[in-house]
Amino acid sequence: MFISLQKGAIRRWRLIMPKTSNTSEENILLTLARHTAGFTGEDYFRALARYITATLGVRYAMVSECTNEDNTRVRTLSYVDRQDLLESIEYDIAGTPCEIVMQGKDYFCPEELQKQFPGEEQAGVSSYIGVPIYHPSSGEVIGHIAAFDPLPMTQEQNQTAVLKIFAARAGAEIDRLHAWKKLEETHQELTVRLKEIESLKNQLQAENKYLQEEIKLNHNFDEIVSKSKRFHKVLRQIEQVASTDSTVLIMGESGTGKELIARAIHNISLRSRKPLVKVNCAALPANLIESELFGHEKGAFTGALERRIGRFELADGGTIFLDEIGELPVELQAKLLRVLQEGEFERLGNPRTLKVNVRVIAATNRNLEQAIEKKEFREDLYYRLNVFPVVCPPLRERKEDIPLLIKHFCQKHEGKTGKKITHIPARVMTALETYDWPGNIRELENIIERAVILSRNGSLEDGEWIPAAKNTARPGSLRKLEDVEKNHILEALKKTGWKVSGEKGAAKLLGLNATTLEARMKKWGIKRE
Repeated sequence: MFISLQKGAIRRWRLIMPKTSNTSEENILLTLARHTAGFTGEDYFRALARYITATLGVRYAMVSECTNEDNTRVRTLSYVDRQDLLESIEYDIAGTPCEIVMQGKDYFCPEELQKQFPGEEQAGVSSYIGVPIYHPSSGEVIGHIAAFDPLPMTQEQNQTAVLKIFAARAGAEIDRLHAWKKLEETHQELTVRLKEIESLKNQLQAENKYLQEEIKLNHNFDEIVSKSKRFHKVLRQIEQVASTDSTVLIMGESGTGKELIARAIHNISLRSRKPLVKVNCAALPANLIESELFGHEKGAFTGALERRIGRFELADGGTIFLDEIGELPVELQAKLLRVLQEGEFERLGNPRTLKVNVRVIAATNRNLEQAIEKKEFREDLYYRLNVFPVVCPPLRERKEDIPLLIKHFCQKHEGKTGKKITHIPARVMTALETYDWPGNIRELENIIERAVILSRNGSLEDGEWIPAAKNTARPGSLRKLEDVEKNHILEALKKTGWKVSGEKGAAKLLGLNATTLEARMKKWGIKRE
């Protein structure tokens, strides 16, 4: 069982103790208590074993714990030879005096230990003293303290009562170390699990971000429905400018979807988590626009009964969409220019300057260059807004999208009307494609909603709801002569398969010289698509 001095001693440190002959129980107790009180855990076991050899005057001492449920095998927590720390060992206790102690009994053999345990003769052990270590809660034996020597011991060295006191402390330390070890294992396991969760979270976030980008970029930018090559150029512009903070000016006729484009730019921008604040400059009275944009303090003007935050403050960190910017009063255009240049303004009734970080997207159906000539729009503001212009083509220039839009609006209004459209007759589709749509997509959606309401048996029936082509040129909606000429040339070119000269060419059909037609095509920027 035991390691002999000649074969098993591994020196690590040595304690120099003053020699004493006083081995009374009180002195032993005080000495052990004084020299072990400042230690915990493994350091306590080492100090205890070393001072047991010193106070009892024996050569060997050990503190052990059980390593199996049957209490038939132990491992030394501390094993010393005259205060020299030996290497930890693990052994079976069968046929040793430790077996008696591990059964919960104190044991003292002053001499001739080998007669009761023949195996100890080879180890050179003659005397032995040992006490069990109990678990502080369950009371089960979980280890033992033992001291032994090649020489006989005296009755004065039989200090089982003292050793039992320190065995109780050893039991508490063993239990604490086990609890700490279990806590560390739990902590390590939780750390691993948290890393796995964090990894999964990052993976899910990456996948979610990827899917959101796919949905927004590949699925028509949310509500944008189009297969038109011309409109796809607009979508590519949106992708290019969205990731920047540049000001965008969206131009196009009423009903072409300028707000949808503004929303698409915001949704795929770095500001998408912040709000998109919308302001219709044409829908507010001139005397309220300044308060709406910049806010006001209580009592700033008649009717200002409370403090109000302006739209620019609400949009801080996000995007503000100024629709119908061409209708903004000239006196407010200077303040808007200051916000664009400096990012600052004053709330009505408050002289303190406020700073904001806002991306501006503006939209208009007016020709702002003509408005500048008429002194209705500031030229410097126009240049500030026109950093990245986006032109929304009218529906008459993207007629290939009409079938897609019709199906989209049918599905959109199914829930509202309680009717499901499964069939659109060819003559209905042709009539809708032929119409010029002066009200653009907004007009198309309203007409399709009306058609769904009037439909029966899941089919869009031909009826008075279909707009007639002759109604496209209404009084007050005449187009410019150059637009008429350009469209007339385009129709002639399409009819002749884009053949300019010759007997079957567009020039012959229009009654023009081929060179004249080519000059006018160059003038209007007409190119074969």
